[in-house]
Amino acid sequence: MPDHCVAKRLKVNGIVQGVGFRPFVFQLAQKFSLTGEVANTSSGVSIHIEGSPQNVAAFERDLAEKSPPLAYIVDISSKTETVKNHTAFAIVKSNAQAKMSTLISPDVSICNDCLGEMLNPHDRRYHYPFINCTNCGPRYTIIDDIPYDRPKTSMRHFNMCPRCQAEYDDPTDRRFHAQPNACADCGPHVDLFDNRRQWIVSGGDAVKKAAELLKQGRILAVKGLGGYHLAADAANSGSVKQLRRRKLREEKPFAIMSYDLDAIGRYARVGNEEEKILTSIQRPIVLLKKKKPNAISTEVAPGNNYFGVMLPYAPLHYLLLEHGFEALVMTSGNLSEEPIAIDNDDAFNRLGDIADYFLTHNRDIYLRSDDSIVRHTAGAKRFLRRSRGFVPIPVFLKNEIPPILACGAELKNTICVTKQDKAFLSQHIGDLENLPTYEFFELTIAHLKRILDIEPEIIACDMHPDYLSTRYALELKTDHHIQVQHHHAHIVSCMAEHKQGGALIGLSFDGTGYGSDGAIWGGEILVAREHDFERAGHLSYVPMPGSAAAIKEPWRMAVSYLQNAYGSDFHNLGLAAITAIDTEKLTVIGDMISKGINSPLTSSLGRLFDGVAAICGIRQRVSFEGQAAMELEMLATQDTGSIYDYAWDSGDAYRILTGPIIRGVVDDVLKGKPMGEISSRFHRTLICLFTDLCVRIGKERGLNRVVLSGGVFQNSILLSGLTRALEETGFKVFSHQHVPTNDGGISLGQAVVAAAKVGR
Repeated sequence: MPDHCVAKRLKVNGIVQGVGFRPFVFQLAQKFSLTGEVANTSSGVSIHIEGSPQNVAAFERDLAEKSPPLAYIVDISSKTETVKNHTAFAIVKSNAQAKMSTLISPDVSICNDCLGEMLNPHDRRYHYPFINCTNCGPRYTIIDDIPYDRPKTSMRHFNMCPRCQAEYDDPTDRRFHAQPNACADCGPHVDLFDNRRQWIVSGGDAVKKAAELLKQGRILAVKGLGGYHLAADAANSGSVKQLRRRKLREEKPFAIMSYDLDAIGRYARVGNEEEKILTSIQRPIVLLKKKKPNAISTEVAPGNNYFGVMLPYAPLHYLLLEHGFEALVMTSGNLSEEPIAIDNDDAFNRLGDIADYFLTHNRDIYLRSDDSIVRHTAGAKRFLRRSRGFVPIPVFLKNEIPPILACGAELKNTICVTKQDKAFLSQHIGDLENLPTYEFFELTIAHLKRILDIEPEIIACDMHPDYLSTRYALELKTDHHIQVQHHHAHIVSCMAEHKQGGALIGLSFDGTGYGSDGAIWGGEILVAREHDFERAGHLSYVPMPGSAAAIKEPWRMAVSYLQNAYGSDFHNLGLAAITAIDTEKLTVIGDMISKGINSPLTSSLGRLFDGVAAICGIRQRVSFEGQAAMELEMLATQDTGSIYDYAWDSGDAYRILTGPIIRGVVDDVLKGKPMGEISSRFHRTLICLFTDLCVRIGKERGLNRVVLSGGVFQNSILLSGLTRALEETGFKVFSHQHVPTNDGGISLGQAVVAAAKVGR
C-alpha cells in the first residue's frame, strides 16, 4: 500500500449484473494496483477501492469508459471513505437476501471470442451451438424469476461439468458467473425430427443434415433464442412459395439471414449506418434497399423495394449458414397473426403442417421474443418492432412515477410497467385478435411483474371499449383505472423518450384510433401536455364503408373520398380503378355511405393514403396492414416540386378538407401522369399542408416544439420531409428513436399520461 493512500466508495446503477461487471472491476483493480472489494447489491454494484490518488482516478475513468459490452451504466456515484487497509482486491458474495438489480440484460448475439472458439477445430467447444459467455447469449428469454442466477433460469436442468464449473468460478475468466455456461459434455443439445416427430439425428450431424434438407428445398422449423423460425433457402423460389402457401402469408415480406456482410452486399445496399446496426450486438432485422439483379427469390419480398435482413446472432445460425447459402428465409415460427412457438410440443402441433423437419433443442424458452425490426431513416435508427436484443432495457423518464401497468393497444401490442424513473416496455406481443396472442399478453404481464419485482398501483389502457387490452385492464382491481386517448398516448410516448414536458404541437397520424367523440381518428393535430390535450386540427371526416372491410379493401376508401369530393358524379369520371369494380358492389357501397350503414366516420391519414393508392390503381386489396400506403410511398421517384391544392375551414379546430387533394390526384391520373410523379406530389402536399398548419397553430399558441408520432410516420418521405420543413420554419422537432412510432409505443405513452393524471 502506498504511503499516500485514499479510499473511495463507488455505486454503479444500471445493467451491471450477469454481464461480467464484477470480473471487469476485479481486473481493473489489479491493473491499477488497487485493493478493496466489489459486490452486487439490490440496485447495482458497490465497489470499495484503496490506493494512490492517481490510480484511483484512473480506475474511475476506465470504469465509466471501458465497461463490458452488455453493461449499461445509468450512473456512478463516488464518495471518499476511510482507508480500511485491504491487502488485496476481492469479489464479495452478494447478500443472499438482497434482490438483484431490476435492470436485466436482453438476449444478444454471440460475441467474436465465442464465435472464434466455436469455429476452431482445436477448441473444446468446436461447433457447439450453445456456446456463450458473460458478453453474449441468452438472458431475458431464459429468466424465470429474480435474482438472476442459474437456478432461476432454464439452465437449472443442466449441471456444469468440472471444466465449465471452473470457468464459472474463476473471476479472471470471461465465463465467470455466466449463467448459461455449458459445453457439449454438460449442456443442451440439438435434435433433428421430421414433422411426424420421428427422431432422425442429434448434435453436429443434426445441423449438417438440416442444411442438406434446406438445400433440397425443404422447410425447417428451427428453435432459436426467443422462439422458432421457419427457415427456407431464400434463393429457391419453389421453397419460398411453398412456405407462403403453408404459412398463409400471401405477400408480406419475409426476413432473411446471411452469414456475413459480403453476402448481404451482393443483393442489398448497405450504408455505413446500416452496417453499424447490422453488426451491433442486438442484430435486428434491418430494412435494406434491394440491388437488381440479385440471387434472392422474388417470392421473398414481392412488390417491395427493400429486403428485411439480419446477420446470425445465435451460434446455431452460423453453423447452418456456413454450408454456403446466399441467404436463408428466417421468418417467425407461427401461423399468420399467432405468436411464435417456443415450446417443442407446441411447435410440432402448430407448425407440423408448415415445416417438413424440426431442428429443436432441449433448453427451455421461458418467454418468446420476436426479432426486432429497424430502418435507418431521417438521420436515425427507427424501430418498426422493438423486441429481441432491446427488451427489457428501459426508457428512462425525466422524473420518478408510481408503479404503473399500461396495457397498450389492440394491434402491435406491447405492455409497459414502470418503476421509479424507468419504463419497461415488453417485447412485441402482436395483434390481440386470437386466443394464443391474448394468452401471451397475460403471460408477459405476469412475467415482467415478477422478474422486475413490480406491483402496479395504477392501471392504464386505451379508451376503445372493445379492445381486449382495455377489457383486461378494467377488470383488474385497483384504485386508479386511467383510460388514455389513443393519439394522446402516441404523442406522449415520444415526449417521454425525449424527456419533454409542457405544451407542444403533436402530429399523430395513423390508421385507426378511438376518438374522444367516438369516431375513428388518425389525422390529428393536437396541442398536447402529459396530462391532457386539445384537438387543434384534423382531417375532415369521411365514412369507412364496411368498417374493418375498408382497411382490407382500399377501393372502398377510394369510393368514399371520391363521393365526398365529387358527389355521385364520380361515377362519370372514367377512372380505371373505379370502372374495374363490379357495378353492383359500387351501388351497395354508395348506399352504405349515403345511409350511414356500417360506415363509421374517420379522420385517418392512413385511410387517405389507402384511398389515394386505390384511385391510382396501385392496390385495391391488401394482404397485410399498410401495404397500399407502403407501395404508394415506394413509387415516389419523380418529385417535380409541385403540390396539389389544399384547404381547411376553421371552428373549434382546423378541419382539413380532403376534396381538393383528391381532385388533384384524380386530374393527374386522368391525364396519365406517371405514378411516381403523383405519389411525390401527394407526399409534398401533405408536408406543406401540415407545416403551414403547425406554423399557424404555433403562432396562435406560442409553441415552438412539434412531436411526430403514429404508424404513418413509418413513411420515410413524410417523416424526413416534415422534419426538414418544420425545422426550417424554426420548430424543434421530436420523433421516435427508442420505441416504435406505431402502436408498439402506445403503452409507454399510456403509462406517462396515467401518472400525470393521477398527479404523481
